Amino acid sequence: MTGAELILTLVTCVVLMALVAWVSYVYTRGSTQSKDGYFLAGRNLSGLFIAGSLLLTNLSAEQLIGLNGSAYGFNLSSMAWEVTAAVSTIAMAIIFLPKYLAGAFTTLPEFLRNRFDPQVQQMSLILFMLGYGLVTIPSVLYSGSIAVIKLFDVPELLGVGQFEALIITVLAIGCVGSVYAIFGGLKAVAVSDTLNGIGLLIVGILVPLLGLYALGGGSILDGIATITSEHPEKLNAIGGKGDPTPFGTIFTGMIMANLFYWCTNQYVIQRTLAAQNLAEGQKGVLFSGFLKLLVPFFMMLPGVIAFHLYGAGLTSIDLAYPQLIRDLFPIWLMGFFLAVLLGAVFSSFNSLLNSAATLFCLDIYTPLKGGKVSEHETVRMAKIVSVIMAIFSFIVAPLLYFAPEGLWQIIRIFTGFYNIPIVVIVLVGLFSKRIPAIGAKMVIIFHVIAYGLLKFALDDYVTLHFLHLYALLFTVEVGIMLLAGYLRPRPDPWVFKKVDIVDLTPWRYTVPVAFTLFSAVVLIYVLFSPIGLAGNNLGLLFYLINGGVLLLNVSVWWRAISTHQNA
Repeated sequence: MTGAELILTLVTCVVLMALVAWVSYVYTRGSTQSKDGYFLAGRNLSGLFIAGSLLLTNLSAEQLIGLNGSAYGFNLSSMAWEVTAAVSTIAMAIIFLPKYLAGAFTTLPEFLRNRFDPQVQQMSLILFMLGYGLVTIPSVLYSGSIAVIKLFDVPELLGVGQFEALIITVLAIGCVGSVYAIFGGLKAVAVSDTLNGIGLLIVGILVPLLGLYALGGGSILDGIATITSEHPEKLNAIGGKGDPTPFGTIFTGMIMANLFYWCTNQYVIQRTLAAQNLAEGQKGVLFSGFLKLLVPFFMMLPGVIAFHLYGAGLTSIDLAYPQLIRDLFPIWLMGFFLAVLLGAVFSSFNSLLNSAATLFCLDIYTPLKGGKVSEHETVRMAKIVSVIMAIFSFIVAPLLYFAPEGLWQIIRIFTGFYNIPIVVIVLVGLFSKRIPAIGAKMVIIFHVIAYGLLKFALDDYVTLHFLHLYALLFTVEVGIMLLAGYLRPRPDPWVFKKVDIVDLTPWRYTVPVAFTLFSAVVLIYVLFSPIGLAGNNLGLLFYLINGGVLLLNVSVWWRAISTHQNA
């Protein structure tokens, strides 16, 4: 990239990012003075902003590189993490969100205090804050910076070393991302996420289309014919034992991992807690599920195209997407791509900052002050906490460059220390009335000890896939809570208290839309399987399954519409 091309790329990127910042400012001006305004966007987010923010919070630069690299080096089995997440968004829309909004909760630990006691709230809070502060925020910033460095060869562009380039990129991404979280609150995060999400969808469409055009020698249809006829096994999403994501894990620990992420993880669910009403929240959550179904086409198909273009010639599978971008994108589009890429990184980073500040202020600072804290002081403290967390992440993130393989592995699996116990106590808490707080405390303590032993001390002896391990621990921990309820049940059953802050009327099309979303998950797996494209022969079984699912959807929608008209 020449000097003139670099200047054009940077200027275009800055202009687009400034436009997003200006629109975010216009939408959030004067709305961050109150506690609800800063942490929950005034409880006024529409379905569109919820869906856009959920998508960008979930997707980041590391996934652009990692998922495409997995498709380049293996097949589409890793799409399971994205596609099956749609099932968890259904659970969120139908089961979890109505309870969260009915209780007017701001944080998940607040719900656990309501269901169990303050000690369970504090224990869950410790898990979240340690996970966010020590691992998740720095690692998101680090991995996002590494992705930008790989895609744009920052060391060569700036004429500096790899580590110096990492520090510069971390500071640039971190400082800009912090501005949204610190000064704009959740609404600024949601608005900027939605705008960047539109850009990500545009890029997601362009990359495979340009790749297929190049592969087909000027014909997209010829490119499609190539990837479906040559090495069709690359389009197989039914992973075997040697693949990154074995198919069996979808039905065990992946269910729990996705339930945690989409239904109980504070930095993800916070935008759904900010819904202006239940109907808009359900629309946003379900729409985000449909957006997740696009991931195999936007974030993995380019990896398959790269395999056909470059063969096994790349030195690392992680170079598949960066090489494709350099070869396919005209220079006048690189600034737009960089803006979208940075926007995806900003989203995860500033969402984590905002959620960490929310947890600290509402679940630590306010209780320590006896609940007597003005809204102005709460917002001021949130900004201070965000600044401290950001600075801390600026220090820790570059140090990961020197981390040995073992430490990086610990960071990668760290969420296993708190995702399963949180899912267990929330699920059991929602569907039981007599399970006592001691059961939740026992689960948290047991899980931290057991998971630590199984993953580290006994790692050489326990060869079970970590997702199967999740399922095993989940089963044991549900048993612990049920046993606690049998031996020491609550004297009085838990009574859920509704707080009518927002309209709790469900969206009338929640069930049929959820059914269609689940059907789409099934059909995507059928498409990318040996009876679909991976078998290079769309036979009778493929069409029978698709026809049957279509008829079921017509029936469900006909009934839903008829019921509504007769009501």
